Amino acid sequence: MSGLLAATLLSLTATATHAALPTPGAPDLSARSYVLLDYATEQVIVERDADRPVPPASITKLMTAYLTFQAIKSGDISLDDTVTVSEKAWRMGGSRMFIEVGKQVTVDELLQGMIVQSGNDAATALAEYIGGNESSFVAQMNATAERLGMDETHFENPTGWPADGHVMSARDIATLLSQLIHEFPDLYKVFRQKSYTYAGIKQYNREKLLFRNEWVDGGKTGHTEAAGYCLATSGARDGMRLVAVVLGTESDEARNNQAEALLNYGFRFFETVEVRNGGETLATPRVYKGESDQTPVGLRQDLSVLVPKSRRDELAVSLQLDPALEAPVNKGDALGQLVVRLGDETIAQRPVVALADNPEGGIVKQVTDSFWLWWEE
Repeated sequence: MSGLLAATLLSLTATATHAALPTPGAPDLSARSYVLLDYATEQVIVERDADRPVPPASITKLMTAYLTFQAIKSGDISLDDTVTVSEKAWRMGGSRMFIEVGKQVTVDELLQGMIVQSGNDAATALAEYIGGNESSFVAQMNATAERLGMDETHFENPTGWPADGHVMSARDIATLLSQLIHEFPDLYKVFRQKSYTYAGIKQYNREKLLFRNEWVDGGKTGHTEAAGYCLATSGARDGMRLVAVVLGTESDEARNNQAEALLNYGFRFFETVEVRNGGETLATPRVYKGESDQTPVGLRQDLSVLVPKSRRDELAVSLQLDPALEAPVNKGDALGQLVVRLGDETIAQRPVVALADNPEGGIVKQVTDSFWLWWEE
């Protein structure tokens, strides 16, 4: 059974294989730290000092957006809610959407002002509205970072305004941007918006790769003297999505060029291969002493792997099952494993589970199958 499955998967792989260039080394970048991540598999393609905590500047607003999206999705707030602008929000320096103290602004307007225009005033107004006050919101930011496994992150404010101890790592930023895309696909669309006009002032998205490449669908820039020029961005092409983060470059042009170089490298020389879908029947192995002679098995979740295009024909998949499975079998029980290899290296391994219950059969079935188990030993 497992040999048949492996052969089937290999034949599918072979039909899609095409001539590919050898995989060259990654681009040489001047950014202090960076990471290129495959969204589907969460595998890192390229990294340098990706766990180094550094000031993130306005990339901080990705977390402010995450908590805003979460509050909208849960029904705690809506895009149409109106927010009264506080004096603190109005007085914020740096990039602004130019809201006025005491005026009513919708959550939708503030989101566009924060994401497209990078408004510190908008981020502060959202934080005060969602958290009740800024300090409570910042506590939520840090709790969420901990929950998402962002171990090198600590927030002091919702804007990225310079503050001691306010840091993120490139890997943590990639994790956060990936979660935004995964959890809030509809709300995430605001990141690809190229401009926004508020109070008669039109501002263009600082994410310049939106204007260079139609397959880039947004992210967040950041810049302070301590942080340098930073960019977190994502793009999807040919069924593959990548997330790139560059921190501490020397100019706006440098951050754009270096993030674009990472994305182009990933798309040109790597691909995401879908191995099997979760819940799909991979095999129906024999089960002894059960009501049914067979039980369907498969993966709990979808499985994809990242491979260099030049090595795709080295991909091999095998299904390993116990040859003497016995009832009772409950749905979800682990009955074996699916192993994915690239050449001599195992690159993925997942449990194979029962997709249906198979309770014990009657006494005749028990006796008969006991005999066959003894015989086959």
